[in-house]
Amino acid sequence: MATGQATTKPPDANEYGGDEISALVLDPGYATVRAGFAGEDTPKSVVPSYYGLTASDSKPQRTKYLYGDNAIHTPLPGISISNVMSKDGTVEDWDLAASLWEYAITSRLTNTKPTPLATNGLNDTNNEDIQMGGVEEQEKPLTENPLLMTETGWNSGSGREKGIEIAMENWGCPAFWLGRNGILASFASGKATALVVDIGASTISITPVHDGLILKKGTTHSPLAGNFISQQLRLLFSTQQPPIPLTPHYLIASKTPVDAGAPSQATFRKFASGTEPHSSFRAFQEDRVLTEFKESVVATWPGPGRLGGHSPSGGTNLDSARQHQGKPFEMPDGWNQLFPALDRYRPIEAIFDAKMAFSDASNPPPSHSQTIIALIQSSLSQIDVDIRTIMLSHIVLTGGSSLFTGFPERLQSELTALYPGSKVRISASQNPVERKFGSWIGGSILASLGTFHQMWISRKEYEEQGAGIVEKRCK
Repeated sequence: MATGQATTKPPDANEYGGDEISALVLDPGYATVRAGFAGEDTPKSVVPSYYGLTASDSKPQRTKYLYGDNAIHTPLPGISISNVMSKDGTVEDWDLAASLWEYAITSRLTNTKPTPLATNGLNDTNNEDIQMGGVEEQEKPLTENPLLMTETGWNSGSGREKGIEIAMENWGCPAFWLGRNGILASFASGKATALVVDIGASTISITPVHDGLILKKGTTHSPLAGNFISQQLRLLFSTQQPPIPLTPHYLIASKTPVDAGAPSQATFRKFASGTEPHSSFRAFQEDRVLTEFKESVVATWPGPGRLGGHSPSGGTNLDSARQHQGKPFEMPDGWNQLFPALDRYRPIEAIFDAKMAFSDASNPPPSHSQTIIALIQSSLSQIDVDIRTIMLSHIVLTGGSSLFTGFPERLQSELTALYPGSKVRISASQNPVERKFGSWIGGSILASLGTFHQMWISRKEYEEQGAGIVEKRCK
């Protein structure tokens, strides 16, 4: 990589600015990676961040990597499932992440064919000597597309530099920008100043944004998010008498309808010895069932007060919840029942009240400091006292795991009780797509602005100053 005298001259608009460019926005997350063209309402490419590993057909001793919904949900012999992201929302395996992201972009957005899987250095090939360096000899896929990429508020400096290196070196991007999720979500809501509450698959994050800049001292996060709720459901099902079965779709060959609470009458799919998928594949497929359950059954306790507290009438809210309406759900094997309201409220309650969490030896209870209200308190305590009131009146709620029924109202109620002297106002889009893709939408808006061309890091700047320029330019 060349180095030289630094330049401060902004890029020319006719290089890759304004309406003539086809800028791309890439928003990697723990559950999915979202990609699309700047200026559009939603990402056209939404690909799981999970990938499959299986033995190669031609050389069983080699590993084959599988990307995309169709590939990773097929129960191939010995297939295992992993994720390119770590549980805190940062990248765990950069080589695989780059390959997966390239697939997300090239398979659905650009005319450039993705790097052939046989020669991308990850899958097997007849030539044993080909490594990842072989990618450079292929046509680089994004030579005509500036790229805006999102990141968590706690991404490391080395992680930020790796992002621009992939864009410039692997993909040949003419320009690059790295945007914090919280800032982009606030832009998507039309706010330059906001307290962004983002509830995704692996983390809850609280990000104070002031005049378009992140207040890093106030950024907090915890693991009490969508995956935590799924684990709460597993614990709930296991404690029922008898335990509630959790059989994924791929194991069901056929089923017969049964009455509520009756044992299932299903015929299970059989695999020949040695052809069974790995246990991680089953766990991944079980999580799909839990996601269906969350989307159709789980809801937020509406109050007043917390589920573990006392009701205004003098009784307990647990007793009050038992009087609420239940909701039916059928498992893939046909087993079904009406789930009482208490079972609907309990899995998500621990996000607000750690004492209400299910736990066992393998799943210790969360701490109070990890709950959403404690995170918001901690975030506000780290920023200037003069802007705390402004933040409370400009709360942006985003992320796919914020879509539970009654969640915005419950958060409003909790914060109003905690800060009685302040006006609490929560902005939560009623459109599920806008709530799920808030960061991507903010990036799409930003990268499509004609004035944004001055912000791009050009290839020339990258070659002169190296990857470290991202720390100077992308605050």
